[in-house]
Amino acid sequence: MLFNFFAGLKNFSRPAGKAAAVLLLLILSGACREKSPPHEPPPEIQHIDVFEDEPVQEAEPAAEEQPAVSGGTISLSYQSQRSLSSFSGRLPAFGVNFSEINPVNYQNADPEILRQMGAEQYLIAFFSGEKLYREGNYDSAIAEYNRTLRLNAGFAEAIISRGNAWLRKGEFSRAIEDYTRLINMGISRPELYNYRGYAWEGRNEVTRAIEDYSRAIALNANYTDALINRAHALYEKGEYDRVIEDCDRILRLEPRNAAIWNRRGSAWYRKEDDDRAIRDFSEAIRIRGDYALAYHNRGNAWYNKGEYDSALADLNRAIAINPSFTSAYISRGNVFRMMGNHESAAADFASGGR
Repeated sequence: MLFNFFAGLKNFSRPAGKAAAVLLLLILSGACREKSPPHEPPPEIQHIDVFEDEPVQEAEPAAEEQPAVSGGTISLSYQSQRSLSSFSGRLPAFGVNFSEINPVNYQNADPEILRQMGAEQYLIAFFSGEKLYREGNYDSAIAEYNRTLRLNAGFAEAIISRGNAWLRKGEFSRAIEDYTRLINMGISRPELYNYRGYAWEGRNEVTRAIEDYSRAIALNANYTDALINRAHALYEKGEYDRVIEDCDRILRLEPRNAAIWNRRGSAWYRKEDDDRAIRDFSEAIRIRGDYALAYHNRGNAWYNKGEYDSALADLNRAIAINPSFTSAYISRGNVFRMMGNHESAAADFASGGR
């Protein structure tokens, strides 16, 4: 596809070859590309009682919280290839993922080669912006996308890339403006609603985020990443029955997604169905044996059932995996307290910052 096409641009020398390359580039440039979909918001942490009543997202080491993403299939002509074995970053505090928005398939589109080929200026500016985006220079990338749009106001690729750059900068309102502009242009792609939902969630407008995730899912019922994002947003709103419904759908598509087993277990936990919660947490642990958060959550469910030895074993395991997991120390302190071991409880509360 385009990756191989761009890799061969330097070999063009005959005038006919140059013309054909520019023509192909122009034909392809009108498509609105989908990015590799966002994936796997960080799982929820459950707590035993009011002694620990705030989420501790930082308790998990970064490698455990990072979402699975594509192996690099972003192109003007969309192909989805998600690899659950590769990981990248997430948006802190909100948990909706943005790894999808790296333009990784434009690495061989050298703007200087395009100039030599006689490509139009708006395309040269666009690919210059993509190069800057890859380098993390989002301000300069936005400047190039703006130049692209001054030369070709309807070039959808530049609008979506600029929206993604705004998203990377945390400029959620500007990202929403760009995604909405594309939708108003009649480009009704599910990923645009998913991106815009992500931006709404970045602004803490969870209801609007859910609406956009739902639009994305209506356009593609198997859009796993929009389902994952919606489940996360619904959890934030306390709509646990709907969280469970979305997790059911996700697990039919991705049965080995440990974070979703944990998320569904978290929803059962919030509904005070500890047996179902334990089954889901156990499946998450079976899939990912070093899943400290799932051990912590299962330990809390055992605690609720009064099975303190099982709770203690799980919380010991969570702390062994992640010694900086402050919530687990507090949870274990509660277990020690209920078992009458007040000295160990006090030590754990001190380690947890109580």
